[in-house]
Amino acid sequence: MSAAATPIHIRPGRMWRGDDRAVQSGMTLLIEGNRIRAIGSRAQPPGDCEIIDLPEATLLPGLIDAHAHLFLHPYSETSWNDQVLKEAEAYRTIRAVRHAHATLLAGFTTLRDLGTEGAGYADIALKRAITEDLVPGPRLKVAGRAIVASGCYGPARSLFRPDCCVPQGAEEVSGGDEIVRAVRHQAAHGADWIKLYGDYRVGPDGETTPTFSEAELRAAIACAHDLNRPVAVHATSDEAMRRALEAGCDSIEHGYEGRRETFTLMARKGCAFFPTLTARDAIASYRHGHAEDDPHSEAMRQIAITFRLAIEEGVTIGCGSDVGVFAHGTNYRELEWMVRLGMSPHQALMSATAINARILRCENSFGRLEPGLCADVVAVKGDPTRDISALRRIELVIKNGVVYRRPEGTS
Repeated sequence: MSAAATPIHIRPGRMWRGDDRAVQSGMTLLIEGNRIRAIGSRAQPPGDCEIIDLPEATLLPGLIDAHAHLFLHPYSETSWNDQVLKEAEAYRTIRAVRHAHATLLAGFTTLRDLGTEGAGYADIALKRAITEDLVPGPRLKVAGRAIVASGCYGPARSLFRPDCCVPQGAEEVSGGDEIVRAVRHQAAHGADWIKLYGDYRVGPDGETTPTFSEAELRAAIACAHDLNRPVAVHATSDEAMRRALEAGCDSIEHGYEGRRETFTLMARKGCAFFPTLTARDAIASYRHGHAEDDPHSEAMRQIAITFRLAIEEGVTIGCGSDVGVFAHGTNYRELEWMVRLGMSPHQALMSATAINARILRCENSFGRLEPGLCADVVAVKGDPTRDISALRRIELVIKNGVVYRRPEGTS
């Protein structure tokens, strides 16, 4: 859909602009085309415009989830192996369209999708379809196929006959030449980010161990940076995190076993951290049967320690949930976990707006409510700067000047 020809004048009860300012009352926001035209104290709206009154709501920038997998759905429904091996790419793409729509209606107007997990380059096609208004969904930054070390991903070959040709969930490489070739391959297909797996569960007893040497990571990251692509590295172990940081990566995903000195290094190098708290909780609940959102589970007690270390060391922490592991459209759970484990609601909201926009190199396009920026606007009932669960009560969603969700009772 194209941006509305008629300007939109929004009159919320409160406004949070995605910066250090407190929530403001008595403010209005004017949208013309796909841009925010003006923000100011409550005044007579210009003629010939649509007026949206939201007296009980808080207006805020469109939310950003910077670690998503639109081509996955919860493993409690279908295991990862069965999704990769038994669900056709066309079927997974149809599901991804529905996932994208649910995400947008939940107030997330931008996603970084970090790998299709066996669905080829369907994310690049989906990004195009959303950009061309063929289907509704958030603005996408995509990684295409992630890059993994040979024999170090899934589906694990050890689970199948040795003469089987088992499709893999990512592109396999070995050595500096191959990893550089794969980076160029992903970029040529249209990847915005390069995703590398720095470790995986491939030790003799299934333990997590690094899968790329620091030299291999350096070669890949140097190539990606030459192509003006930032690099995200999956790293749950401290050693893989350290290698990726020394090699110059732009973001670390997960970091569940990070030590204080590694987070100190991360802060010094200006590398962003996406702790994917909700994914950890969801997988633990699938495996051990505990209730979701339980901060007292063993898995979440451990991750709480590393998350607080990252906060204490001044690491740039973005909001990235790893949604797909859990249900699309419930991305807000990541912000709830961030608050539960030590952030203030304001800090969590900053992570999901202005900070994520800066990490994505789009701070001059979206992530804040400012005149001239893209009209990505969300309204929620209540005040999320005081109660982060207000993000569950979406009233209005506008992306790029187009209204995708309205308050009940309005047309």
